Amino acid sequence: MHEEARRMAGALVAGGVAPGEAVAVLAGDPAAIAPAVQAVWLSGGSTTMLHQPTPRTDLAEWAADTLRVLAMIGANLVLLGSPFDALAGVLDENGVSYRKLDELDGDPLPAPVEVAESATALLQLTSGSTADPKAVRITHGNLWSNAKAMEEAARLDPETDRMVSWLPLFHDMGMVGFLTVPMLFGIDLVKVTPVDFLARPTLWPDLISRYQGTITAAPNFAYAIAARRMAGVDDGTWDLSRLRIALNGAEPIDPVAVKAFTDAGARFGMPAECVLCAYGMAETTLGVAFAPVFTGMAVDHVDPDELEANRRAVPVEPGPDARSFPLLGPPLPGLEVQVVDESGAVRGEREVGQLRVRGEAVTPGYLTVNGPLATQDAEGWLDTGDEGYVVDGQVVVCGRRKDVIIMGGRNIYPTDIERAAMSVEGVRAGNAVAVRLDAGTRRERFAVVVESKHAGEDDAVKDLTKEINARVVDAVGLRPFAVVVLKPGSLPKTPSGKLRRSAAAGLVPAR
Repeated sequence: MHEEARRMAGALVAGGVAPGEAVAVLAGDPAAIAPAVQAVWLSGGSTTMLHQPTPRTDLAEWAADTLRVLAMIGANLVLLGSPFDALAGVLDENGVSYRKLDELDGDPLPAPVEVAESATALLQLTSGSTADPKAVRITHGNLWSNAKAMEEAARLDPETDRMVSWLPLFHDMGMVGFLTVPMLFGIDLVKVTPVDFLARPTLWPDLISRYQGTITAAPNFAYAIAARRMAGVDDGTWDLSRLRIALNGAEPIDPVAVKAFTDAGARFGMPAECVLCAYGMAETTLGVAFAPVFTGMAVDHVDPDELEANRRAVPVEPGPDARSFPLLGPPLPGLEVQVVDESGAVRGEREVGQLRVRGEAVTPGYLTVNGPLATQDAEGWLDTGDEGYVVDGQVVVCGRRKDVIIMGGRNIYPTDIERAAMSVEGVRAGNAVAVRLDAGTRRERFAVVVESKHAGEDDAVKDLTKEINARVVDAVGLRPFAVVVLKPGSLPKTPSGKLRRSAAAGLVPAR
């Protein structure tokens, strides 16, 4: 791969790519993307993975969004690979220069083009709408610092570890965690695409078994899907005994989905201790905090009334009324995490507030359509946008600050409502959203929007609505203003598959 990357880098430099130049990549095959990314770095450039169109994408809209992204990052070149080389005509029509990966071959670059540690290595597009794009600027210093910190926290060993992943390479976990890190440290990587996984979810445990994978990662919804599919597979089909890290960094992590996955995997020798709960974001390159390796999921059970009314995480015994949050471990080496109130005053142990982070891996800023935007305050702190607390040095995330539903002086986290809704049979796993209505007004309310194969069946929808209402009232003591049942595939999601709560609010009929 490295020899191929050197030849590609030679072709890029001969073609005029200069140090510091932004180069965009649009390809689907990980085996083609890996040497292309390496080639861009060897030639002194920075890499941006473009969001990929799907069969349902309007190509005219995709082209318009892509042009905005290319202008924002200042990229004059797109590296185009299968299956997206079929879009060459669209790029031609819009005057976008490109080179096809399978034709990018030159004399091997004798040595990497030197750039400063402060030079941009990666422009990571955020997961929001590409119509109003934003890119996180990751320097070589950021990337190296976070990679080394994760290597230490995860105890990576090139001699014994093998990573298995289907995560998209236009997302930070896929690009940094499951491409750059194994390339940097010489770790074997088995890589397929999200399309491969979604077409056959059992491919994931099958690959872990076949290649004796030791490290993998996925968001909540994937663990829920895998648990259901694994339940129908015969004993002895797979050997998952070597898996030592199954990382979940989707915030907030759903303990129910994680336990379902480990229970389903136990029949195939998968140790429950392999679960590694983590906290991460593109703004810190990838990782913020990792739970201790091979200790499994530790959960903090707290009093819901104290949490909602007094913003304190008072521990209680586990039970149906308790709020449960996974412990996400201490900050990675080189990073600090702090909890502050709205005035910026530091909060104490188990006091809920705004999470902020500081350290070598933190981005110096965003690129936006309106120009650069700084991310750090005068003391170097980055506001994560998350609410949480610290206990015994470990980070706990309660939810996104903008998504908190405030009713009757209570701070209600949408994930509590969503988990209640997803416990209803007929609601698709990972496809329930609690949304704020009339946010900021005296009459703030919330609605629940779910996907179900029963959408359109009046009697079934009526039953679903009744049961969702009951479960939500049991969970948070409040009734939704509305319950909306949609057919599968209807909920708005980001290009990386995360649910978009704010966009889902527009699906709630006005009353």
